[in-house]
Amino acid sequence: MFDNSFVNLDYAASTPMRVEAVRAQAAYDASDIAGANPNSLHTLGRKAAAQLETCRRSIARSFGPRVRSSEVIFTGGGTEANVLALFGLAEAVREQDRNRTRVILSAIEHDSMLDNLSLLHAAGFTTELIKPCRAGYVEPAALEACMGDDVALVSVMLANNETGVIQPVRELAAVAHARGALYHADAVQGWLHTPFDVQELNIDALSVAGHKIGGPVGIGALYLKNRTPLRARSFGGGQERNLRPGTQDLRAIVALAAAADALHPHIEEDSKRLLGLSSLLYERICTHPHIHATMGDWVTVDRLPGIVSIFVDNMDSEELILQLDGRGFEVSAASACSSGSLDASHVLRAMGISREEALGSLRISFDDRVDPIDLDRFADALLEVVR
Repeated sequence: MFDNSFVNLDYAASTPMRVEAVRAQAAYDASDIAGANPNSLHTLGRKAAAQLETCRRSIARSFGPRVRSSEVIFTGGGTEANVLALFGLAEAVREQDRNRTRVILSAIEHDSMLDNLSLLHAAGFTTELIKPCRAGYVEPAALEACMGDDVALVSVMLANNETGVIQPVRELAAVAHARGALYHADAVQGWLHTPFDVQELNIDALSVAGHKIGGPVGIGALYLKNRTPLRARSFGGGQERNLRPGTQDLRAIVALAAAADALHPHIEEDSKRLLGLSSLLYERICTHPHIHATMGDWVTVDRLPGIVSIFVDNMDSEELILQLDGRGFEVSAASACSSGSLDASHVLRAMGISREEALGSLRISFDDRVDPIDLDRFADALLEVVR
């Protein structure tokens, strides 16, 4: 049982499983294919394989109406999808052209990308990080200034997980492709929270994760455009087109597809409603002279619905989180607490926010299941704490 005295406003970290996903898992558990290996030749194996492909088609539809199910690779989560794309695409391009040894990423990427830069260097690649503008997005002109015929891969996320700022992916991908590089987008935070079509974006690969949309933890997927080269990172078994070996977790995949099917038909209306709620929250709390939106003018910036990113003058994130927790509201900082010391968010620092300001950051996040009354109560609590 959940303690109803707490209001979870940390959905950007992870979300509770949706009713549809829980029911899908229960139906799977009660079916004759529960535990059956979808790679087996017997009847139950073939039935499990058919269910797997049904789920693959569901995920493909969520990426765009013309996406093929064969362009979906199931992974063990968003981090694995990101690492597979980062190394698999860069190495595949280098195998085709030995001069392409450079990888360009934004300075606001998730740690699952940035923490692998040293391994890219060890593999013979050089890397370059592009800083965003003060509003939190990477400008196409900044990418163009860095491009060259030695670039194998450009990876800039669809939307930032801390600030919620949506990146100009279509324009960035066009810049990368003009110089012969591939383009990957980490869409773990943006998938099924903001509408997009991978074919309209004209990107080569895209990563997603189940637990950010109300699916299970430990399941994700990689969209890989047809005929895009990718070198496998591990081997053994041949599953997922020989690109991601290991018996598929059909139970988790069934729940993932159920969550996607529940969200996808309503994404336009849900996005509009949640953007409205986010804007109301920004408007209310940022009237206080010591509370500021991290991207500056939040009204003009293209943002994910359901993420409100702020910093508070002369207060640190840890104190804010604990004070709000004591009032029943669960939020997070756009920074990491490690060994008792608070480190400023690399995202906010890359945006030009001072270390002192970044240490007072908060991220408030929610999805379509939020009660607007709870957001009003949260605003009251935050203003009380700041006062």
